[in-house]
Amino acid sequence: MPKRTVFFVSDQTGVTAETMGHSLLTQFAGLQFRTVTLPFIATIEKAAEARARIDAAGAADGQPAIVFSTLVKDELRDAVKAADAVFLDFFDAFMGPLEATLGVKSSHAEGRAHGMADSEAYTARINATNFALANDDGAQTRDYAKADVVLVGVSRSGKTPTCLYMALQYGIYAANYPLTDDDLEAPRLPAVLVACQSKLHGLTIEPERLQQIRNERRPNSRYAALQQVAFEVRQAEALFQRAGIPYLDTTHCSVEEIGSRIMQHTGIERRLRP
Repeated sequence: MPKRTVFFVSDQTGVTAETMGHSLLTQFAGLQFRTVTLPFIATIEKAAEARARIDAAGAADGQPAIVFSTLVKDELRDAVKAADAVFLDFFDAFMGPLEATLGVKSSHAEGRAHGMADSEAYTARINATNFALANDDGAQTRDYAKADVVLVGVSRSGKTPTCLYMALQYGIYAANYPLTDDDLEAPRLPAVLVACQSKLHGLTIEPERLQQIRNERRPNSRYAALQQVAFEVRQAEALFQRAGIPYLDTTHCSVEEIGSRIMQHTGIERRLRP
């Protein structure tokens, strides 16, 4: 099946267009898409270049490209919209109804969604990210008292990406601790985790999936052997149950879903607003 080219066009990073566009595309299972992000389209010249790329892709595919746009300025939007493509404009779709119900015109200001207009929020995001990196994988444990949540689980169960996502998206101070064989064979929680037990949240994963992940990292090793991963998962879940630690199966969850579920379950207040 031929791939359909999809463009995410933005006057800033393109994150919003990508996020919303990908969410819509996932509803069309079985179809193949080639995605291209065109960020920082902030001048008429760049808009003209974007239009040319979109037209070229459509000609090569033999069918019009699909464009998801979050361009704010009318002249830039009109320039790109002139391409021979299916143009889906998120601002155009939602801004009109919002202006009508609020009774005021929007500012049409660029860069509000992912810029640094709110320096306090930006600083909170950076501080939370630095905390996650400094407290990753049990590298240090002395700052666990400052953590909002401490994720616990076996190696490669999703702890690090979840901590970083929660830091970037919510401004949450998230640390993580990897359970070793010694921890798993012990009858109780590691001493370093007892003091912050109320902050702990476990992650688990199906052994077969964990073996696949580990085998990509260290093929044909004891670390990636099914018997070893099955032992670790079984012992980790038993530890969570003994200690009364809530835990989540990450096997079929995206990092976004893991982070959201942890936030919902723990009731932690986010420091950053959308």
